[in-house]
Amino acid sequence: MTEPLLIGLVATALLFDFLNGLHDAANSIATIVSTRVLAPRYAVFWAAFFNFVAFLVFGLHVARTIGTGIVLPAVITDQVIFGALIGAIAWNIITWLAGIPSSSSHALIGGLVGAGVAHAGWNVIMWNGLGKTIGAIFLSPALGLVLALVLVLVVSWIVVRQTPSRVDSVFRKVQFISASAYSLGHGGNDAQKTMGIIAALLFAHGALKGSFYVPFWVVLSCQTAMALGTLCGGWRIVKTMGSRITHLSPFQGVCAETAGSITLFLATGLGIPVSTTHTITGAIVGVGAAKRASAVRWNVAKDIVIAWFITMPAAGAIGAFAYFLYGLT
Repeated sequence: MTEPLLIGLVATALLFDFLNGLHDAANSIATIVSTRVLAPRYAVFWAAFFNFVAFLVFGLHVARTIGTGIVLPAVITDQVIFGALIGAIAWNIITWLAGIPSSSSHALIGGLVGAGVAHAGWNVIMWNGLGKTIGAIFLSPALGLVLALVLVLVVSWIVVRQTPSRVDSVFRKVQFISASAYSLGHGGNDAQKTMGIIAALLFAHGALKGSFYVPFWVVLSCQTAMALGTLCGGWRIVKTMGSRITHLSPFQGVCAETAGSITLFLATGLGIPVSTTHTITGAIVGVGAAKRASAVRWNVAKDIVIAWFITMPAAGAIGAFAYFLYGLT
C-alpha cells in the first residue's frame, strides 16, 4: 500500500470520528441543555473537553475489540477498511440530516462486517465479539433505563422534604458533575472504535511491530477529532434527545446522566463497544417513565428504537457496496 493511500484511509477514519462527535454531541449535552443549566454554546465546550481527556481515564479494551474481535484480522485490507468507513459515514450523515439519534458505533461495526463479508464471506465474522456488541444493543439501554428509574425513586425519597426550588437549585450544580461523567464515558467508549480501525489498518500493513496495540498518536488524533466534532454540535439530534422524548428537570437530568455514565463505564472497562445513543436514550426514557408513563413520547422513542435495529444492516449494506465500488477503481 502506498503511503498517500494509507494517509487517505487514516484521514477518512478521523473524518468518521469527527462525524461521530458531531452526530453524538446530543448524547453528551442534550440533558444539560434541555434543563437550561448550560447554554448550547457553553455545553459543547464542556462536553468536548471531557470527550478529549477520556483517554487518561480508560484503558483501550474497546479499541482492541474493534481491531481484533469483530472480523478476522487476517481479512483487514484497504478495501475492507474503506468499505467499513464509507458505510458508517454515509449512515451517520443520513441519520444526522433526518435528526434520528442512531448509533455511530453500530454503524461502524455494521460497515466493517458488511465489507468483511463482501471480501471473504460469512466465516470472517468473529461471533463472540460481534455477539457481545449485538447483545449490548438491548442491554445498554435497558440498564440505563433501570438505573435511571431506580435513581429517580431513591433520590426522590431522599429529597422528599425539600422544597421544589431548593431541589432545583442543588441539582443545577450537581448536573455539572453528572454531565462531565457522561461526556467522559462517551469519549472513552466511542473514540476507541476509530482507534481500533486505524490500528487494525496499520497492523495489517506491518506498520506496527510485534502484537496488536494502539499507538499514542492514534489515541490523541482520535480523541481530538471526536472533541472537534462535539464542538460543532448536532443540534437536530439535541432537540430530539433533549425535549422530544420527554421534558427534563435538572433533577431528572442528573439521574439520566448518572445512569448513562455507570453503564458506559462498565461497558468500557469490559471492552464492549456499546452505543452511547442507546444508553442515554434508555436513561431519558427511564426518568420520564418514573414520573408517569404518559410523560414519555412513546412514538418518538419507537422511531428511535426502529433506527437502532436497522443501523447495523443498513451500514453493512452500504459498506459492502462501497467495498465493491472500491474494487472498480
